[in-house]
Amino acid sequence: MSSPSSGSRAAVFKEGLTAGWPICLGYLPIGMAFGVLAQKAGLTPLQIGLMSILVFAGSSQFIAVSMLTAGASAPAIITTTFVVNLRHMLMSSALAVYLRSIHRGLLALYAYGVTDESFAVNLPRFNAGTWSLPRALVVNHAANLTWFISTVTGGIGGRFIPEGAFGIDYALVAMFICLLIYQIRELIHLLTAVMAGLAAAGLALLFPGNSYIVSASVVAATLGVVLRRKVIRRAPGHE
Repeated sequence: MSSPSSGSRAAVFKEGLTAGWPICLGYLPIGMAFGVLAQKAGLTPLQIGLMSILVFAGSSQFIAVSMLTAGASAPAIITTTFVVNLRHMLMSSALAVYLRSIHRGLLALYAYGVTDESFAVNLPRFNAGTWSLPRALVVNHAANLTWFISTVTGGIGGRFIPEGAFGIDYALVAMFICLLIYQIRELIHLLTAVMAGLAAAGLALLFPGNSYIVSASVVAATLGVVLRRKVIRRAPGHE
């Protein structure tokens, strides 16, 4: 069997696209939805494109547009999006163990393209030892290009597309559900997902805004690690 780093450029590109096409498919309606909302908030297609290139974070871009529509100040928007994107520190920490020997330039290029969806696709493959940085780069930047094209397209045709058309308001939720299902490989994964959902629902009733999402993720992940360690300790033959 060949190593993850071997293979022709064409093969690497094909494998990256094969892994990343569900993300690209999901980004099309979501990007269109963002483009429509951004256009109605007063942004031009050029501004929408620049935002998608410089920020490239769907949730943050949606939040920024909604805050712009509400007349929020620049410091408030920057602070809010910074807090929302703190989860990238957790994702980067999980990926860092597989990229220790990578040149900083390539590492920066890869880090730029890390999103919730590309993280969900790349991490299991890195963990299985069947993945490499070039393949992961294809996943990240195929998604990046799709996001850019779809948001600009939505911005250009936004005046002709109603905000709730074609179910685009549900597309983001549907994509995250699909990515979650692909990651459930053991019972502990399912239990962690259930705990995260219950924690998010409970915290949403107690705290305003979107902070409950990060809090629920941390709580569920911590409980998942604790449960997994207890199961391993009780396993036969474990000292």
